[in-house]
Amino acid sequence: MLADHDWFDDEAGPVVRPYTVTGGRVRPPGGGLDLLAFVVAEYQPNADILQLQPEHRQILAMTNAPLSVAEIAGRLDLAVGVIRVLIGDLADAGLVSTYESEAAVRPPDDILKAVLDGLRSL
Repeated sequence: MLADHDWFDDEAGPVVRPYTVTGGRVRPPGGGLDLLAFVVAEYQPNADILQLQPEHRQILAMTNAPLSVAEIAGRLDLAVGVIRVLIGDLADAGLVSTYESEAAVRPPDDILKAVLDGLRSL
């Protein structure tokens, strides 16, 4: 019976490891995405979304309006690394666009040094 196996939890059902969702991949195609990067679904009239995994389809459904990588991970209750790989798949297929948030832009080094000096003086 299923309950005798380590991968089954009576309350949660079968446990699916994150690497099974990404096919064992740990890096997104085309590079990484910042946690604050925004993702927006792109309308593709000829896209065959039925061939996508359920998680891909969930991401497409929730990104009709811009949504950050961190928010997507939270809503789907998946690790950020997994979400980055899935978003990378969708971006490669032309189904989503991604763009960096203005908040994700790194401040100049002189500002970072000033903050660090201020913290050290405390």
